[in-house]
Amino acid sequence: MSTYALSRPRRVLADVLPASLRVEVILVTGAALLVGLLAQVSIPLGFTPVPITGQTLGVLLVGAALGTRRAALSLGLYVAAGVAGVPWFADHSAGVPVATFGYLLGFVLAGSVLGALAARGQDRTVVRAAASMVLAEALIYAVAVPWLALSLHVSLATAISLGLTPFLAGDVLKAALAGLALPGAWRLVERLRQSSIG
Repeated sequence: MSTYALSRPRRVLADVLPASLRVEVILVTGAALLVGLLAQVSIPLGFTPVPITGQTLGVLLVGAALGTRRAALSLGLYVAAGVAGVPWFADHSAGVPVATFGYLLGFVLAGSVLGALAARGQDRTVVRAAASMVLAEALIYAVAVPWLALSLHVSLATAISLGLTPFLAGDVLKAALAGLALPGAWRLVERLRQSSIG
């Protein structure tokens, strides 16, 4: 790790790395790829067009680790590339998934807000990190569920039963995993920093 990386303020995990355009590009594209890979962990449900996926976990990790600007760029790249034809949405799909496009838009919003919270230190303890993750998931649903209602021409209550309720338990688990991972990563960074100084 360079001296510059150690002396520069580390507001989010990505700030630990040396600052360069190459590092920024790798972080943004690598994070988009991570979300695309986790999207392939997909379990279709017969009663809803919304599958269970690993995407949300990727969004939580990307948002908190990269910060607002990088997360917005990365998740925006994920959505734009998928719409343009890269088959990395759930089940190797691409294009505009009309019913579930609101989730993709919610990912960009949630990742950006989570990045802002992480920059304020909300990812340093398990309780604060998990609370931030739950808030980010709520933002995803705040965009996705009304979009689902409009695209399926159903009531908001029906959209909640199709696009929110079946996923709550899994999202609590994802928030817990991400809420544990981020503070753990910060502890590892601090140990590495201490060992490089000592």
